[in-house]
Amino acid sequence: MYKWLRSLLFLFPPESVHHFSMSVLNGISATRPGRYILRKLFSADEISHQKKIAGLVFRNPVGLAAGFDKNALYLQSLETLGFGFIEIGTVTPLAQSGNPKPRLFRLKKDDALINRMGFNNHGVDKVAARLKKWMEKSAASGNGRLRIGGNIGKNKDTPNEKAWQDYTTCFEKLFPFVDYFVINVSSPNTPGLRELQEKDSLRIIFTRLQELNQKQPQQKPLFLKIAPDLSMAQLDDVIDLAVEIRLSGLVVSNTSTSREGLSATPDELSRIGAGGLSGRPLQKKSTEFIGHIAAKTNHMLPVIGSGGIYDSSSAREKIEAGAGLIQIWTGFIYEGPMLVKKILRNM
Repeated sequence: MYKWLRSLLFLFPPESVHHFSMSVLNGISATRPGRYILRKLFSADEISHQKKIAGLVFRNPVGLAAGFDKNALYLQSLETLGFGFIEIGTVTPLAQSGNPKPRLFRLKKDDALINRMGFNNHGVDKVAARLKKWMEKSAASGNGRLRIGGNIGKNKDTPNEKAWQDYTTCFEKLFPFVDYFVINVSSPNTPGLRELQEKDSLRIIFTRLQELNQKQPQQKPLFLKIAPDLSMAQLDDVIDLAVEIRLSGLVVSNTSTSREGLSATPDELSRIGAGGLSGRPLQKKSTEFIGHIAAKTNHMLPVIGSGGIYDSSSAREKIEAGAGLIQIWTGFIYEGPMLVKKILRNM
């Protein structure tokens, strides 16, 4: 059924279809019968898959990666599809429109996407207000706890030497409304951002955030999202720093600037241009990184695995490599809303 629907949806521009599809799903889930039907069809809540990571209990280990619901607009809809957690963002202090359109492209032969969205979002104040309403509504409904992660970044115009200020602003304003934070310094679509992955730059950002975190009555887990394009030496630097400053874990991984091994022709890739690659081509590299982190830290540094998860087999591969939780995004686009249920029923 979904393959037929996907062939229809794929006739239209990816970004437009995304907003259209989620608006339709929002409309259905706005009614009690609609929510009941969606949960019956897509949720696997009847299966016990609770997982405890970084001091938090997740109702299941399958989450939705950042970038899908940047502005916390679709939490009600996504909750009915059975996710154990949703990561909103990337959120920046000030609203920004992102890069010019078109900026999202399908590589259907590779089960992949290329995006250069550029941290388009409504800004931290609006997102925080939506999350506050969501928390109030969720508490009143008595539904099971859907964990929310806050993926935070810097505004495009903020110079790198002041980037820590943007991260601390987002941290402080989102703190009451999210369960954990992910620091995004690995998107390829904000000029100069990946320079912040260097050890000294990361230390500045995380030292400031840990200082703020430690002042809170109850601290929130802090994760770092890394790029799959790091060298092994750079990855080891990140691991050493994560252990040194007691990060809660790593998200492995973001999108890639590599175009190696794709079925798309050079002409097709030239027409698309720059952007981050996601989907099945990242499966092997992401899993390799997860395994390396697990081996180097003796499984003591929690990992959220992401990249190329399309079925229960690729999900299990991440878990067996050392991931405690997994996230889907591109696989969700290609495989449809049954993917969470299929993964959980076969794990």
